[in-house]
Amino acid sequence: MIDEPLAFFITWTVYGTWLQGDERGWRHYRGGHEKPQPLLAKWRRERLLHDVVLLTEQQRCVSKQEIEFHCERRGWKLWVANPRSNHVHVVVTALKYNGAKVRDQLKANCTRGLRELNDIFRDRPVWSRGGDWKCVNSEDDLAVVVQYASEVQDAKEE
Repeated sequence: MIDEPLAFFITWTVYGTWLQGDERGWRHYRGGHEKPQPLLAKWRRERLLHDVVLLTEQQRCVSKQEIEFHCERRGWKLWVANPRSNHVHVVVTALKYNGAKVRDQLKANCTRGLRELNDIFRDRPVWSRGGDWKCVNSEDDLAVVVQYASEVQDAKEE
């Protein structure tokens, strides 16, 4: 049994970019993976309170800098931070913390940095609620998630 994971693989999305019912599948709040439900996705899209704003290159850079700064300040080992236009991947070792707390701290710092950069994110959410985190418990798994979060994501068209 492992007391501390080697790292956390954390992902969160930009507000409105991956809604319940999404055609790619989705995760039920406090539940598991769900199959696409087009009518639910349409209903959710129609009820968004704000426009969907994808991150620009500059906003992605600010998000990455905020993640790097926060990890350094906390003494966490950052393996990779890869903000994309519609989501963020982070692989980080943060001893004595749980994945949800690490995710929430990183999201909050990114939000602050983005709001300081640009008024477009004032008085509105930047990110979707929550996000995903998984414990990484082996060196082989760590290598896989670091590669996925950095190389594989960069190879995809956004």
